[in-house]
Amino acid sequence: MSAFSFPLLTATAALPAIGAVATAAVPAARRTAAKWLALVFSLATLALALLIAARFDPGATGPFQLTESHAWIRDFGVRYDLGVDGIAVALIALTALLVPFVILAGWHDADPLEGAEPNRRWRPTQGFFALVLAVEAMVVLSFEATDVFLFYLFFEAMLIPMYFLIGGFGDRAGGRGERQAAAQRSYAAVKFLLYNLAGGLIMLAAVIGLYAVTAHQLGAGTFSLPEIVRARASGALTIGTGTERLLFLGFFFAFAVKAPLWPLHTWLPNAMGEATSPVAVLITAVVDKVGTFAMLRFCLQLFPEASRWATPVILVLALISVVYGALLAVGQRDIKRLIAYASISHFGFIILGIFAMTTQGQSGATLYMVNHGISTAALMLVAGFLISRRGSRLIGDFGGVQKVAPVLAGTFLVGGLATLSLPGLAPFVSEFLVLVGTFSRYPVIGIIATTGIVLAALYVLVLYQRTMTGPVRAEVKAMPDLRVRELVVVAPLIALLLFLGVYPKPLTDLVNPAVHHTLSVVDRKDPKPSVPVSAEPGGGRPGRTAQTQDVEAAK
Repeated sequence: MSAFSFPLLTATAALPAIGAVATAAVPAARRTAAKWLALVFSLATLALALLIAARFDPGATGPFQLTESHAWIRDFGVRYDLGVDGIAVALIALTALLVPFVILAGWHDADPLEGAEPNRRWRPTQGFFALVLAVEAMVVLSFEATDVFLFYLFFEAMLIPMYFLIGGFGDRAGGRGERQAAAQRSYAAVKFLLYNLAGGLIMLAAVIGLYAVTAHQLGAGTFSLPEIVRARASGALTIGTGTERLLFLGFFFAFAVKAPLWPLHTWLPNAMGEATSPVAVLITAVVDKVGTFAMLRFCLQLFPEASRWATPVILVLALISVVYGALLAVGQRDIKRLIAYASISHFGFIILGIFAMTTQGQSGATLYMVNHGISTAALMLVAGFLISRRGSRLIGDFGGVQKVAPVLAGTFLVGGLATLSLPGLAPFVSEFLVLVGTFSRYPVIGIIATTGIVLAALYVLVLYQRTMTGPVRAEVKAMPDLRVRELVVVAPLIALLLFLGVYPKPLTDLVNPAVHHTLSVVDRKDPKPSVPVSAEPGGGRPGRTAQTQDVEAAK
């Protein structure tokens, strides 16, 4: 147990869960009260997440801090074990930060529908905000869980509220009838659920297999990540090569679906396109991060040999995601689907950094998870405000917006520039680290991945040009600029993009110890650079390197 007796990690996950129940219980006639209640609970959760960050000591020994451990299902070795490392702390803070903005941005998304058929006008406002809080609770617990079975439980459980958020509270734009829109939302929600359930079922088989292996060799089965890692390091637990690789594939498949990694990505454009913009943010900036986080925490640490074995194939798949996602984003006519394909490309960069297995690559991948969450939230939420004003998601239906709504256009531009990783904005640092870390070990893959940067500049700048510049279309002449509530949503995200773009040190200091621990478990070290001394000022004989010169000096 932690020296700090208050169960802070449990409280951080329990608070939004309690808020979900309380919000759902608000009488149907008091929609505004339900909204404010959900917002208060989300802000209280943010306060606890900041307290976790304040109490976390990056310099402390041991992989996990603020730990909580209680027996749960004794007969099967299942425990309620929680703990956080620097990566988990950063992602819990990201989740707790974004949910209040999701609630504010979706303030009217679940209001009764005007002009709809009488039996379809009512939308359960309380249910919308309760589901958002439920997702937050399950995501936070997923980041905190150090028991594999406990993690699996919430990894799968979060699909239920997300299914209803996508299928029950979809986008109203597009000029479609309510019946047609409902059918498309239902298709997107079912596709999301089936893909992720398939991944989860395969993972469940791997979880059971892991338990059987530990029970056979340790005398008692366990799901505890720290215990399994210690047993493997001491030699008390050895997993055969074939068995380890099969177990790794079972875990990785589920995480690759959630991430999403090509070719398991096809559910994401449908889900983000049909969901409201705040729910789309919840999908790609919060829920999908559980997949890449779990690759770091579970795949690499539980199955180090299999992780090294699978690295070449995974790097190729990640590279395809980078280029394929960017190419499809270039050709999109729908704003939200463009952002969805851009996110597929960005998740390719994250997975590239994770499996490059270098300090720079994994640090960059972790930073990318945080920075992508902030930049995508900024861009998608502003795009949602734009779409709600015009009533259309099609890029061709806009034009000249910057002349009638300059603040909206300006924030849209900053969000877009962050998406293409412009220097000075937060995503640049993480993308640069990923590419440097990849290039140091896999130079060809690193070089090809840079095409994603060029394509990102193309799809972002073309999107801005076609929507914001040029003659003012008649349909946007009366478009209002951002309102106070919308500015409250967007301004902090823009400020964070600027701050972390010029001063990422707080995040790097937080995550680097966890990255070093992961690399030590997987038994990988950074490649040693070999720089020709003759290329340096005052260099020595041609052909000698800095490394060989040091050896000669030592002799």
